[in-house]
Amino acid sequence: MNDTIDDLRTEYAELAGLARGLSAEQWRLRSDFYGWTPWDEIAHLLYFDETALLAATDADAFARDTAALTAQLSAGREISAIAREKYGHLDGPALLARWEPVSARLTDALAALDPKARLPWYGPSMSARSFATARLMETWAHGQDVWDVVRRRRPVGPRLRHIAHIGVTTFGWSFVNRGLPVPAVVPYVELQPPLGGAEGEGAWTWGDPASSEWVRGTAEDFCLLVTQRRNVADTALRYSDGAAREWLQIAQCFAGEPASAPPPGVRRVEYLDTLA
Repeated sequence: MNDTIDDLRTEYAELAGLARGLSAEQWRLRSDFYGWTPWDEIAHLLYFDETALLAATDADAFARDTAALTAQLSAGREISAIAREKYGHLDGPALLARWEPVSARLTDALAALDPKARLPWYGPSMSARSFATARLMETWAHGQDVWDVVRRRRPVGPRLRHIAHIGVTTFGWSFVNRGLPVPAVVPYVELQPPLGGAEGEGAWTWGDPASSEWVRGTAEDFCLLVTQRRNVADTALRYSDGAAREWLQIAQCFAGEPASAPPPGVRRVEYLDTLA
C-alpha cells in the first residue's frame, strides 16, 4: 500500500510540474479528447479528487454528493460542463493551486487506511488499495491528454504497472459493459516494462503463456490503449487473431458507460521534444 500511495503522489507531482509550466495560451489549447483543454483535464481531476476525499473520509457526505451529481447527469448535463460551472472562476494557475492540496490530502487520507478497507464509489465499493490505483490510472490518462496537447513526450516508468494491471483485469468488464459475451479464453499478456524499472526485471506477464490468445508489446502502448488514449492501430502491440483482437478494439479499464477508442490516426502525436 505504501508503494502504491508513493506512486500516486509521484503521478500527481509529475502532472502538476507540467501544468506549472503552461502558458495562458496553452491552458486553453483544445485536445483531441473531446476538445478538452488542459484546464478541463485538471478541473476533471480536481472534481473527482474532491469527491474521492469525501469517499475516504465521510461516506455520508459522499452519498449526498453522488445523489446530486446523478441528478445533474440524469438531466443531461455533461461532467465537463459541471466542472466548468464549479471551477470556472479560476484560471489555470489558480485551478492548479486548488488541486494540489486536495490531491495531497487525498493521498494522506488513503495512506491512513487499511489497504483492505472498503470505500464507496460510483458503482461497487473498492478496497483502499484499489481506490488509490484507480486514482493513479485516471491521473495518468488525463495527464496524457495534457502532454499530448502541448506535444511533449512524457517520461514513462514503473508506475505503468498499476495501469497495465487494471487493463488486464478489466478484460471481462470490457465485454460485459457492452452487453457482449465474455470470451472463454483469456489472453496471455506480456509487456516490456519501461526503462528505469528494477535491475534485471523481465517482462510483465499475466495469464497462461500457453494460451492460444495473447497480447505482446510495450507497457506504454498497452496503457495508452486500455485508457483509450490511442487506437490499437496507432500502437506496436501484437496480438492473436481472435478474442485478443476483439478485446483490443473495445478495451476499457475505467468505469462508466461504454466508450470508444479514438479512430486510427486521430491521436497520433508528433512530439516537439525527445527523451534523452
